[in-house]
Amino acid sequence: MPIETTASVVTDLPAAAELLAVPYSHDLTPSRALDLPMPVADLLAHYEAKGEPGEIVEVPVARQGGVGRVLLYGVGDGSPHALRKAAAALTRKVKGRAELVVVVPDGDAAAFTEAALLAAYSFRIGAPGKAPVRALKLVGADEPSVRRARSVAQAVALARDLANTPSSVKNPAWLAERAAEQGVPARIWDEEQLQAGGFGGILAVGRGSVSPPRLIQLSYTPAEPADRHVVLVGKGITFDSGGLSLKPTENMKTQKTDMAGGAVVIAVLGALASLGAPVRVTGLIAAAENMPSGTAQRPSDVITHYGGRTVEVLNTDAEGRLVLADALAYADAELDPDMVVDVATLTGAITVALGRNVGAVYSTDDTLARQLVDAGQVSDDRLWRMPLIDDYAPALESSLADLSNVEAGSTFGAGSITAALFLREFAGKRPWAHLDIAGVGRSTVDEGVLSKGATGFGVRVLLEWLTRP
Repeated sequence: MPIETTASVVTDLPAAAELLAVPYSHDLTPSRALDLPMPVADLLAHYEAKGEPGEIVEVPVARQGGVGRVLLYGVGDGSPHALRKAAAALTRKVKGRAELVVVVPDGDAAAFTEAALLAAYSFRIGAPGKAPVRALKLVGADEPSVRRARSVAQAVALARDLANTPSSVKNPAWLAERAAEQGVPARIWDEEQLQAGGFGGILAVGRGSVSPPRLIQLSYTPAEPADRHVVLVGKGITFDSGGLSLKPTENMKTQKTDMAGGAVVIAVLGALASLGAPVRVTGLIAAAENMPSGTAQRPSDVITHYGGRTVEVLNTDAEGRLVLADALAYADAELDPDMVVDVATLTGAITVALGRNVGAVYSTDDTLARQLVDAGQVSDDRLWRMPLIDDYAPALESSLADLSNVEAGSTFGAGSITAALFLREFAGKRPWAHLDIAGVGRSTVDEGVLSKGATGFGVRVLLEWLTRP
């Protein structure tokens, strides 16, 4: 569902705004010159305000026929990160109201507006919760920044919606249908076409489910000729029980979001045209449901991936890398990209390493890794580069096949690194990066721009990277 809150630019401050938000900085002065009917500095001193982002001082003011409110809100140092925190706090403060007039602080208006809209996101089935503010009137913002913010926020919301949808509704075919609605050319492989094409990893993971797997390809071509072609690959496990290597009950409850990487790729492909991205992009989403049944793959099975490489499956709960391997091998062999980036909720190990606020990037190319990390800093989808340690590669050795999908023992550990090393085997020699978003793809709190459930992490960083000149 799209974000219901609208954001529009107004040129003048409405004289009788019932609800008005005015920014102030660390030095407790309004960050824009305004004629307000109140001693702002004295009020902030009275409330012992500090000017921190997210701090809000509420002041009642007389309005014709009633009482209005002015929300004095802190913006800290005015950095994009601080402005996002301030904007999100404002939106949450005025939930249920019809309209908020916001004097936008100096600085990154796109970051401010984007955060205000993302904080208004909600996903519910059945009785609705408290509605977000219905309209934001932005004074002092420029239209191009607000337009970009709307596009990015709606893309993040789409990724969240896809991941939050229950698996009683969502299966690989459903995901393919949603992908085909994004306004770009789409190609869908069904189970028979996957079999004919040799996509053994996707088929093996989907064997245990009554809902057969799909491979989804989306294509974006810019209006002007592009000098590079990027392939994005997303993990699309619409529910992950672990297969016969069954997950514990608590771990299974959130596994409807195990296709968050695929959702990110779908959302990014759908937003590129509105943002005028100057690069050609192909999206691949490897979609399957990982279930236990009499037809499910077994630990010790050997599968043959696209291109002929064989893998011994030692743990059916390490299924994401199996479907990604097919898509990566296909991209390398058939699509001739300049670079490949995959995104996946791949390993619990990365949550131990980086927690729930920073995603991981592994890469074979220093320039690509630096570009993604820099884009993460700008977009607030922050990434930390992790090492591809070749000394750990023996963890993937198999006596039966070319590779095993997990380490047979516990000599090396480092589950996120060895998973990335596994994917590297299928990405070819071209520049490749892997985003492990298992820790950051899901939130347990309603806070800032996040709501409980799927976060859409990855959409902002990839759109920032792909839309740079």
